[in-house]
Amino acid sequence: MKISLREKIIKKEGTIFPSKTYTSMVLEPAYDEAKQQFLDSMVEIHQAHLIMLVEQGLVEKEEAVKIAKAVSTLDMDDIKRRSYTGEFEDLFFEVEHSLIEDAGDIAGNLHIARSRNDMGIAIYRMTLRKKLLFLIEKGLTLREGLIELTDEHKETVMIGYTHTQQAQPTTLSHYFNAMTDMLTRDIYRLQAAYKTVNRSSMGAAALTTSGFPINRERMKDLLGFEEMIDNAWDAVAGADYIAETATAVQLSALNLGRSMQDFLLWGTQEYGAFLLSAPYVQISSIMPQKRNPVSMEHMRALLSSVAGDCQTVLLMLHNTPFGDIVDTEDDMQPYIWKAIERLGGIYDLLTAVLLTMEVNKETLLKRAKESFATVTELADTIVRKEGLSFRQAHHVVSSTVKELMNTGKTSIESLTLELLNEQSKKIAGKESVLTEEELKQCLSPEYFVQIRDLQGGPSPSRMEKTIKVRLKEQEELVKWLKERQEDLTTTVLKVKEIIKRWTEHE
Repeated sequence: MKISLREKIIKKEGTIFPSKTYTSMVLEPAYDEAKQQFLDSMVEIHQAHLIMLVEQGLVEKEEAVKIAKAVSTLDMDDIKRRSYTGEFEDLFFEVEHSLIEDAGDIAGNLHIARSRNDMGIAIYRMTLRKKLLFLIEKGLTLREGLIELTDEHKETVMIGYTHTQQAQPTTLSHYFNAMTDMLTRDIYRLQAAYKTVNRSSMGAAALTTSGFPINRERMKDLLGFEEMIDNAWDAVAGADYIAETATAVQLSALNLGRSMQDFLLWGTQEYGAFLLSAPYVQISSIMPQKRNPVSMEHMRALLSSVAGDCQTVLLMLHNTPFGDIVDTEDDMQPYIWKAIERLGGIYDLLTAVLLTMEVNKETLLKRAKESFATVTELADTIVRKEGLSFRQAHHVVSSTVKELMNTGKTSIESLTLELLNEQSKKIAGKESVLTEEELKQCLSPEYFVQIRDLQGGPSPSRMEKTIKVRLKEQEELVKWLKERQEDLTTTVLKVKEIIKRWTEHE
């Protein structure tokens, strides 16, 4: 007799919870993630909630001490080594079972006025805030490196590009400072995400708070949250905290990816801007001359994967009901963790690559001197010296460059005062008043950079002032980070100290 597909499925999957495929596809991966990511936060919440219940007179101190001892003696390492068996739905119920086994049925009172809903969201937020601080710390290390490079290359003249074409002389310092400022905005966005994430859901319970007179503000303080999510529905349903984080991380990856594209171009033999240090290049299996900048290639590719993981977070949130729902929970969370951890690693790697590379300053300067990138200053000088309108001066210089190129010349060094006068007479009706020395000066890329001393400009003197500001900003950003790290550490220690006093005095 032929066995039906239904019968085959039942035989394979079983008839009790959880089924084989559901276990392997959903429950087991979630359990493994929870063991590594959530266990510490779960214990912190157990201890804080217990303290609050005692303070509110909802649990007797004698019972609380027994529960506290059971929580304190949980073998965390043993739990992390366990495999998912299906005996318990998830890690929460497994830990709860261990506490009841140790302290007795009174351990069940630890769940008074609490749901896995508000507790789960609090755990997600506690986990994510730590990862955000990790990423901000890595970003600040890269920012410190970029400031060092900005200082090192104040005199490294190079051509700046617009629309992928040679535009004007600037410095490598100017470019690194631009990277610094964009990274700073990325860090500010991560700080804003941290503020959104660092809000307590505890006390919201399943959806509507509780009939027990608990103290939500106290739970917020005991867990180191800066604010409390007021509306209980919003507390368990609002997922914009992770969406905001994903958006900030995604934009950080996109921003950095643009510079990675520049660096890969600048590292080609044709461009010749720099050589990467030996630890960051690989050889070819067939071509002896190759020094492949694979570290930068990998970073470019991995930045795209960071953006992709963040997009996954946003798409998993899209069109979901506004309520407690698994779409925004165990299945989603690992994507943002992976994105954060990977971006942090990229920040570390890029810092090392940039600070150890060898910049070919001579090649960059030579290219700037031979290009036509300085002629904007020639037009500016004509306006200052001769009183022509900028549009007319622009026309004179443009015609001069075209005429020079028509003769087969490919370098601005071939431009003569005679040729300039010829075009000036045609367009302005008179010869230029510039001398040979003045013409030479205004076509110098070093001079071009030097006189652009306005705020935001590339001149060495301006960059020195800018660096001082960026260093001051760095101090403030590092201070913010240390304060948040210390706040979290102090909060955990305070809770542990209360629990320790209870268990040691009984």
